[in-house]
Amino acid sequence: MSGELPDYFFRVRDNGAVVFRIDTENRQRRIDMDQIAVVNIRNGEIKPHGDRVLTDEDLEEIRAWMEDRQEVLAHRDIDDIFRAVDYLNLTAHWAQTRATEEQLDEVTDALLLAMHDLRSVLVRKKADRLIKGGKG
Repeated sequence: MSGELPDYFFRVRDNGAVVFRIDTENRQRRIDMDQIAVVNIRNGEIKPHGDRVLTDEDLEEIRAWMEDRQEVLAHRDIDDIFRAVDYLNLTAHWAQTRATEEQLDEVTDALLLAMHDLRSVLVRKKADRLIKGGKG
């Protein structure tokens, strides 16, 4: 284990995290994790655990974590989309060079419908941006 532990630990869950305060200043020199709150990054809600009252320091740390977490998730979203572009290109190459007729029969309708849906959404969104005077 590295030298100094942080004062807080955030156990990530679907929409946020469970927040623990870390305590190593006890007689047994154990690491105690005391749950202090549950946070929801989608709606910004911070719920103290039980009857606990959160300190200003607690709230500051939690809000900073929430901001950082939202940035991480936004970065992951766009990274996933760029991977989807790669998968589409790999799929086109597979369909052109290696796919059997049976494999193409199995996936063609699903791929065409998904691509049609995606294209419709992208064209509509781009048209909305152009109408609003944004960049395309």
